[in-house]
Amino acid sequence: MNGAGRTARAGRVIVVGAGIAGLATALRCHQAGWNVLVVERAPGRRSSGYLVNLLGYGYDAADRLGVLPELTGRDIGAFTSVLVKADGRPKFAVPAELAQSALGSRAITVFRGDLESALFEAVRDIVPIRFGTTVHTVTQSADEVEVVLSDGTSERADLLVGADGVHSGVRELVFGPETDFRVDFRHLVAAFPLERVPQDVPEGAGTTYIGPGRTAAVINLGPGRSSAFFTYRDADPEAELTKGPGRALTTAFGDLGGGVPAVLRQLAADPADAYFDSVSQITMDSWSRGRVVLVGDAAWCVTLFAGYGAALALTGADQLGAALEAHGRDVPSALTHWEKPLRTEVRKRQALARKGMSQYAPPSTAHVLARELMIRAIRLPPLRKLVQRSVQRANARTTDRP
Repeated sequence: MNGAGRTARAGRVIVVGAGIAGLATALRCHQAGWNVLVVERAPGRRSSGYLVNLLGYGYDAADRLGVLPELTGRDIGAFTSVLVKADGRPKFAVPAELAQSALGSRAITVFRGDLESALFEAVRDIVPIRFGTTVHTVTQSADEVEVVLSDGTSERADLLVGADGVHSGVRELVFGPETDFRVDFRHLVAAFPLERVPQDVPEGAGTTYIGPGRTAAVINLGPGRSSAFFTYRDADPEAELTKGPGRALTTAFGDLGGGVPAVLRQLAADPADAYFDSVSQITMDSWSRGRVVLVGDAAWCVTLFAGYGAALALTGADQLGAALEAHGRDVPSALTHWEKPLRTEVRKRQALARKGMSQYAPPSTAHVLARELMIRAIRLPPLRKLVQRSVQRANARTTDRP
């Protein structure tokens, strides 16, 4: 910690949310010498089974936060991806080596729950976490912010961080209603771990069906490491959410074969661990207001289509801590210097996600065939090198970190 961070009284920060963004922010602010309190609305820790990629800035942030060694031990690596027909019969396979060569050496793939666990283990003994607690009111002055919590207590701090996800309560209280910032794409996405290994999917591989308006992927990496991912286009996402994941996904994908029927049966029997939501982005002119700042999906949700949400959450948390180190308790200056460089990366990832929608939910059969041709072509050595350079350029580190 530099001299600017050493003050007569250490700064205090309240972090709302104990997911990836919140735990990473708590850890980094503690490392910067700040006193931290985390509040989380869930009664206890939650985890979900979909995969997250940490590469580029996200990999670097995990390294600086000190959780990379733990994550490296949980890295599932690349796996063979088999494109299948609607009945589950294979079309062609994309070897694991192709994906690994494109991502490069500074990249890891882990389950979201493993990333959250690594962060939780890093903070559990150094930062108090109040589960089952929400923020009721937020009041701030030029010098501090005060929150009244659902347990009847009130807390004062130099900074309040809303890291409570795309449906952020802090954002609602301080910035305004969600409808002012959420852009709905009229798609739905579901991801969940599999208790039982999918029998119709080869071990060490994932099968993916891509059809007009939908994608279904089932990944078999053995017991405790298998998962499923679904996304589809629908004109009325709210109505789909009302059905719940079991009924909605069975209606949208019940005609498919292969590993999908068994996965849908598992989901219907136990939907508790499923992530199921509409696909939307959060766009805001500013991520801070006074002494309140938003981090992660609460500020800039890029959607699962971007494949970079966890990486951005770690990066945002890491850079917020660095800004507080540099500016001490001059919170307004710290937030100004933190936000500007991040915006470039966020805008890029949101744009890539919007473009990626047509890959996950192709508008027509012609688009499906065109995508298959592109994937087949990528397996050819000249195009493979082109894709590798493209991916590495998109995730290249620069002198000025975001």
